Order: sequence, then structure tokens, then C-alpha cells
Amino acid sequence: MKAQVITRFGDPEVFEYGEVDSPAAGPGQVLVRVAVAAVNPLDAKIRAGALASMFPIDFPAVLGNEIAGVVEAVGDGVSDLSVGERVAGFAPSGGYAELVVTTPDRLVRVPDALPLTQAATLPTAAETAQRALALLDVRSGETVVVNAAAGSVGSAAVQLLVAAGARVIGTASGTNHGYLRSLGATPVRYGEHLLADLDQVAPDGVDAAFDAGGRGFAEQMLPLVDPSRIVTIVDFAAAAQGVRIAAGDPFEVNARSLPAVLDLAAAGRFATEIAAVLPFDGIAEAHRRSERGHLRGKLLVRVADIPGAHA
Repeated sequence: MKAQVITRFGDPEVFEYGEVDSPAAGPGQVLVRVAVAAVNPLDAKIRAGALASMFPIDFPAVLGNEIAGVVEAVGDGVSDLSVGERVAGFAPSGGYAELVVTTPDRLVRVPDALPLTQAATLPTAAETAQRALALLDVRSGETVVVNAAAGSVGSAAVQLLVAAGARVIGTASGTNHGYLRSLGATPVRYGEHLLADLDQVAPDGVDAAFDAGGRGFAEQMLPLVDPSRIVTIVDFAAAAQGVRIAAGDPFEVNARSLPAVLDLAAAGRFATEIAAVLPFDGIAEAHRRSERGHLRGKLLVRVADIPGAHA
């Protein structure tokens, strides 16, 4: 099968596009033919070796843990998924390939009305946002600031909070302010303008904050919000100041919370954005764009043309 392989840590040019042995589904496993693989910031950090102490890998390695595709085969003991079903979710690794092995608890069926390209934007964003917001325990009527609100995780958090009855303020560049309004959030600028903008749009203060972008946001929030009601998924140093860290093991994550979100997306009640869909041999460019940041939505690579995969 075709795969994007790395044989060492380095810049995006370390990817080698070529043939590798196809995997097989063992007992309790599912083999998925990948239509679309998502490119996440974590992938780039692993590729560069920045997380080698936390996530050691053996070379040659195939990265990627967020995919959408079709079930190719199931191993002994798997009864809740069948060959031919459209699925999205997570793999422990190996998602940058035509075939990948994972487990049933990491996959969710994709509704017929939802293209796999759209489904691939949801697993990491929705699961991460749900896990982080559970720590905040936001109540209806509270005001919450979401940092990097136009990104895939941030926009998922905005929509979940709006649905829960919260008033949401989202940080983003000016070009994304209209997008945030369409999601039901009040947009503000980030960085040095943030506190002044918050004073204008929330003169009575804010109750909680969710940080999906880092860049000093958690520290900016400390004078405004009790640190126990600030959650970050990126600024691990902020824990020293009492900020809560929503850390999950990307190799152990499951899809149990995702069916409701995919159903909402299929019904047009949960919006997903795609920053770009690149060809499979464009994985290096996808990583370069991911590292530059300031994306609206998800970066995807199209691995294979499968009926029903693409919008």
C-alpha cells in the first residue's frame, strides 16, 4: 500500500511517499481503508522530534491518528462494525496510509448525509472540546472566552457552548470575525488588544476561559477569571499558576462521545470548516501550513477516492 513514511525526525521534507506492507486486522481490531487523513499540530511536533520523550516512535514510522474511510476488514471478536461501513475516528498511529488498523471504540459510523471529507474534520476537534469543557462545567447564562475560536477545536467549543446556553466571546483575527458571529460568538482581537476588547464587550466580566491557541492567553485571563475556571489544551506551563490542563493521550483517545456531534453535523446543526484539502503526496505542504498556524478549520489530505467520501 501507499503511505507517507518518516525514517528520522526533521522538517516536513523528511516524508517519503512510497510502498509499505499492508497491515491486517487482528482479534478485536478493525482495518480501515482511508479516504481522508487529518493533519493536526501534534503530528508536526511528533515529526519534528519535539515530543520524542513523551511519544517515542520506532523508525520507519507512519504518522497520523485522525481518519475517515470505509471498513475494509474486521478481526475476530468485532461485532459492532461491518465491512463496507463508512467510519471516522482515531488510530493509534499510521493514518497517513491507504490502510490503517484501529479498534472499534475509536471509530464512529458516519451518517449517510455527511461526506467523509466533512466527517474527518470532527473527531479530534469535538472530542478535545468536549473533554476540556467538561472541566469548566459551564452553566447557562455564563460568559466564556474561547481563544483561537476560529480553529477546528475552538470553533467546536464555541458551538458546544452556544448550544449549552452560554454567552461566548471568541478571539480571532479580523478576517474571521464574521465567521465567529455566524457561530453565535462575539468576536474580539487577540494579543495586546484582548483586554481592551473584553472590557468593551463584557463590562460585567467573564466567568470562564478556554485556551485552544496559547500565546500567553491563559496568563492574560488570570486577573479576570479564577484559575480553576481557565482550561488550556496547549499552555502546559500555565499549570504552575493554577490553570487547568485538559491533557489526553492521543494514542488512547476514543470516539464514544462523537455520534451525537456527527448526527448534528449531518443535520446541518454543527458547522465544520476545512482549511484545505491537499493531495496525498502533499503531506509536507500540509505540515508547513499547520506549523504556520492561523488556520480556520482543518487541514486534510485526500488519500483515496472512495464513493461518498468527498463533498
